[in-house]
Amino acid sequence: MPVHIFLRRSLPPHLSSHGARFPLRTSQVRFFSFDYLRSLRSRRIPWTITREDLRKPEAELIEVVRNGIWEDPNGASRQMVDKRARHDAQQETKRRKIENGEEVKAPVYATEFSKEDIESEQRRPKKKVAVLLGYSGTGYKGMQLSETEKTIEGELFAAFVAAGAISKANATDPKKSSLVRCARTDKGVHAAGNIVSLKLIVEDDDIIQKINEKLSPQIRVWDILVTNKSFSSYQLCDSRIYEYLIPTYCFLPPHPSTYLGKKLVEYAEKEGDLEAYKARQEEVAGYWDEIDDQYIRPILENTPEDVRKLVEKVLHLNDEDQSAQDELFEKQEKPVDEETTATEQQSSEEKPTAEADEAEEARRRQIFETVKAIKAAYLRAKKAYRIPATRLARVQETLDKYVGTNNFFNYTIQKVHADPSSKRHIKSFNAAEPILINGTEWLSLKVHGQSFMMHQIRKMVAMAAMVVRCGCDPQRIVETYGANKIAIPKAPGLGLLLERPVFNSYNRKTLETGKDPINFDKHADTINEFKQREIYDRIFREEEESNAFSAFFGHLDHYSQEEFLYVTSGGIPAAKQATVPTTGPERKSQREALAEIEGGSDDESAAPNGGEEGG
Repeated sequence: MPVHIFLRRSLPPHLSSHGARFPLRTSQVRFFSFDYLRSLRSRRIPWTITREDLRKPEAELIEVVRNGIWEDPNGASRQMVDKRARHDAQQETKRRKIENGEEVKAPVYATEFSKEDIESEQRRPKKKVAVLLGYSGTGYKGMQLSETEKTIEGELFAAFVAAGAISKANATDPKKSSLVRCARTDKGVHAAGNIVSLKLIVEDDDIIQKINEKLSPQIRVWDILVTNKSFSSYQLCDSRIYEYLIPTYCFLPPHPSTYLGKKLVEYAEKEGDLEAYKARQEEVAGYWDEIDDQYIRPILENTPEDVRKLVEKVLHLNDEDQSAQDELFEKQEKPVDEETTATEQQSSEEKPTAEADEAEEARRRQIFETVKAIKAAYLRAKKAYRIPATRLARVQETLDKYVGTNNFFNYTIQKVHADPSSKRHIKSFNAAEPILINGTEWLSLKVHGQSFMMHQIRKMVAMAAMVVRCGCDPQRIVETYGANKIAIPKAPGLGLLLERPVFNSYNRKTLETGKDPINFDKHADTINEFKQREIYDRIFREEEESNAFSAFFGHLDHYSQEEFLYVTSGGIPAAKQATVPTTGPERKSQREALAEIEGGSDDESAAPNGGEEGG
């Protein structure tokens, strides 16, 4: 019996209580709210293969199977969510409520007290302070206060109130305490050391302990230092040091069967750069051939011949497999023939016999299980990779291209090349020696800069990784400082942490004023223990569970538009083709391309301070 789904809001009041008018009993009806149905848009749908897919032309079936192998190790496809539109709608709803005199829900960080409680509270003096803190960003929607979301500042503000460091009269409005953050961090981003400045009641000797007792173990206050009245943790910060942890397998080249893998060779040949390209990929030449022989062919040996041949064509394990791919790309670039489409549709609607139906289902299951096994095998192979010294040197050579004062408008949002604030100064960007954690090799990348724009560091890391893994000339980094707009994706947020802000200029003045210098060094042991337990271990554990890095670069390699081809030998002009209007039904804009690659992970619509300090 078919399932009937009704929306509560769609039922008129005079019908909602009359079950006899409906074909199902109330117990048989499952009700869904509009909010729930809207949330389905942002969910990630597991990859599968259908019987309809099996009836497609071979070249198209090959593409379906390739999607399953490369797009996401967890078998998930991504759907873009327009968070900017959602944010605008929320703000418009709030504005209307205020205009109509309706009750507006208090922010999640606010603690409301009765008028009697506020009036009876003893008034105590406040002092301007710098609060030194650290946190794991997992589970939080970033650092900055939000009226509706769980954030680091939101929990911190509530803890200040609960510990008596902020009066009941000011418990709903952080502005009354002059709250200012030193560095804003994105959703899921961590900080071993960060600072907020504000006015607090700090008479109690054990105020730090009281505050920490009200906080989650993921957030710790290291110290509270009394400053001068004009102190601003944002304005007086000289520079910031960030760390990004990334698995070394992220610097492996794209598999030759992926869209990007094929385009790298195609453009190298077209531009007469093939020998130089091979030289830049010398230490990983033949890597995928070895992996396919060692990990993939043993899986295919026990697979039915028709499925084995299909997968061999998907992965280009035989030279003649390229012809099927050429046929597919030619077909994708041509307009769809309506007559052909109608014929295929008619063919697909023909009902197979019971015996054929059973055989088709068996083949579908065999393909699905084979793809699943291959996906897992590639993931094991990547985690077993150990970066050679020559490859690590290429990483450092690429990172060095960021040092100095440059225009980083391509590495953030809501900025144009002519905006003076797009210029930022990077003091250093260094890769440490790799470390081995739970069988996966990781690199620590540390960047020291005066200030950073929203997503800048994650985009810098992603671009550097793309340059190295694609055998691109590191000079391409310098070219991104020009006026041409390109789509640079941001690397996963789970690998980024703010190590500490630097206040050298302020600290020199404290020698004259007698105030305590802002320094995290005396808390180094406590911070290191916290960093290992709440940040590093969490990053490694999250990657083990989610395979976020493999998913990110796998999806990037398989994205079949020109947006990211600036890392080929064709340079930035190879990506500029994507800005030309086309009539293709599947054409995506730069913004849509980035959202698809990144999975719509962050809400960029409410970027504060023009997109400042987002990491």
